[in-house]
Amino acid sequence: MTTTETGTRDPDALVRRAGKRADTRQDQHFLVDDRVLDRIPEYATDADVDLSHVLEIGAGPGALTDRLLAAAERVTAIERDPEFAAHLREEFAEEIAADRLTVVEGDALEVDLPEFTASISNLPYGASSEIAFRLLPEQRPLLLMFQREFAERMAADPATDDYGRLSVTAGHYADVEVVETVPPEAFDPQPRVTSALVRTTPQQPDYSVPDDDFFMEFLKAVFTQRRKTMRNAVRNTAHISGLGDPDAVVEAADEDLMSARAGKLAPADFATLATLAYEVGEPEA
Repeated sequence: MTTTETGTRDPDALVRRAGKRADTRQDQHFLVDDRVLDRIPEYATDADVDLSHVLEIGAGPGALTDRLLAAAERVTAIERDPEFAAHLREEFAEEIAADRLTVVEGDALEVDLPEFTASISNLPYGASSEIAFRLLPEQRPLLLMFQREFAERMAADPATDDYGRLSVTAGHYADVEVVETVPPEAFDPQPRVTSALVRTTPQQPDYSVPDDDFFMEFLKAVFTQRRKTMRNAVRNTAHISGLGDPDAVVEAADEDLMSARAGKLAPADFATLATLAYEVGEPEA
């Protein structure tokens, strides 16, 4: 156990004390750049995010955990690697005893999530999409590290090269912005890609849909054929969307929408089509 003041632990020393190197086969790339680590909580405080209970996913040796404890009232850290979870319990024994830190050993996609006010995490790349879309419906502010390409697609505007299903889905739950790109040199071991820090602010969309799950399946379906017109995309993907009568949707929809391609439509346009599909397309129950 150390008695180092929170917010001042050396990331490389934490890795050494953990007694275990990152396993890239498990998507472990530890953030070790002090400057980046110091800036991350600031992106939350600058946006007046409630840091009374922060959820961290993929805590690893605890470098970001240390910075979060200096900024937040309480932190819950989820770590699936048993050795790193044990290290966290030893390293931060004082904070755990003071009820400021809880270490949950397990998979973030499987464990019960606590009530939290914000999540700030350096996510494992391989599971980042699944984790993000477990967190987004919770309607809490998020500050998450992704591969830059993924981050840019999350934040993309309609009719841009990066715009797609990910952009519409993320925007359904939150305003999304890329606040910083992070080079490979900030990590140990270095990933082969540049990373990016994304900040999401919960918001209600400026449209409504009759069923969120159906809306997500509809988006998944039509974006599999993003280069085709929506007329063809709706007809060709009924096996994905679950529509029993896709032709009824095509016949009832506005011609301009049916002639457009998915990458050109705004989120509200998808909501209009999904609502129509739900009403006349005979979706599976």
